[in-house]
Amino acid sequence: MTQLRNSASTRRRLALGSVAAVAATAALAMPMSTAWAAQSDVRAAGSGRADLQRGLDDVVRKDGLVGAEATLVNGHGRSSVRSGTAELGTDRPVPRQGYFRMGSNTKTFVSTVVLQLVGEGRMRLTDTVEDWLPGVVKGNGNDGSRITVRQLLQHTSGLPDYIQRLPILDGDRFQKHRFDRYQPRELVDMALQKPPTFKPGKGWSYSNTGYILAGMIIEKVTGRHWSDEVRARIIEPLGLKHTFSAGTRTSLPRPHAKGYHQFKPGAPLVDSTRMSMTWGSSAGDLITTSKDLTRFWQALLGGKLLGPKQLAQMQKTVPTPQEGDAAPMKAGLGIFWTQLSCGGGAWGHGGTTIGHLNANGFIDKGKKGVIVMRSTNLNKEDRDKRTDRLVDATLCKMK
Repeated sequence: MTQLRNSASTRRRLALGSVAAVAATAALAMPMSTAWAAQSDVRAAGSGRADLQRGLDDVVRKDGLVGAEATLVNGHGRSSVRSGTAELGTDRPVPRQGYFRMGSNTKTFVSTVVLQLVGEGRMRLTDTVEDWLPGVVKGNGNDGSRITVRQLLQHTSGLPDYIQRLPILDGDRFQKHRFDRYQPRELVDMALQKPPTFKPGKGWSYSNTGYILAGMIIEKVTGRHWSDEVRARIIEPLGLKHTFSAGTRTSLPRPHAKGYHQFKPGAPLVDSTRMSMTWGSSAGDLITTSKDLTRFWQALLGGKLLGPKQLAQMQKTVPTPQEGDAAPMKAGLGIFWTQLSCGGGAWGHGGTTIGHLNANGFIDKGKKGVIVMRSTNLNKEDRDKRTDRLVDATLCKMK
């Protein structure tokens, strides 16, 4: 988090837009691999589980991760695998359906709520920030009267990101500030200390600030906290019993693998399992399991959360900057489309927090997909490549 990463592969997973990655140290023991799944799921998933296990083992071994887990759905059943260990220096396996911080995948939940409110006629995507939050966005060239709700959700607002100003993202200050608490308005005010990245609607740049504002707008429209609306509109109807907003909670429920972060190349891994996620709020504070997150994506893309018009708006994309050899991507409203090597593309939105990273992709209206969760972040430019290739290969084998 001490340095920004703006590659396409990183953008779709950035829990809060610019979490610097962590590299595993050479002192790490060789990880222990363990495959697991309910017997009914194993039979339904077929050979896909074996391929996923091999791929996950490859990611853990070659990238030097402490642990990882992955879940796939292939239209017939669900199957999950795990690799590595739950805690550095032990042989304790990564727990089955362990809790993890989903990071920026939170944005998809928030965008879904906004679009539900649009469908109910309670607000419009063309409404401005100023319409709902008078006087909140102004100063240093930032003007809420020129920024629409759509631009917040699609990262085309030009709003600067508050992430760079958070002391918790500085490895030298992490321990001192890991339990700091923030209010959404404080995060927005941090961002507004800088001028806009570009004029609203005239560019694209990932900004967590936009989703903090989206959460604030949800509260203004409904009179309830954004997380209460997510719970009532998404979590409870879908029966996501293991998904919730961290709020002021600093720990993860059991079972969970410990999260590890390396703030600088060559530095030791830091146990980052316990920390405040108030700095993430509506941009990235949700906690979940891979089974719950899979169920969410299947419901969303299957049309169970949004009406056809609202889902079409969510999937109306703009191109994002193409960098290096990363797969081409397009940004919708709280969702990304990523081109697959075998043709076509997948929908998803990964996320990164300090110590957790998840990548995902779904095809065939959510009937088929994969989620990969890593409990270690890597401080190297190609930290995502093997994980990206695993997601791509898994999806291509199911097409």
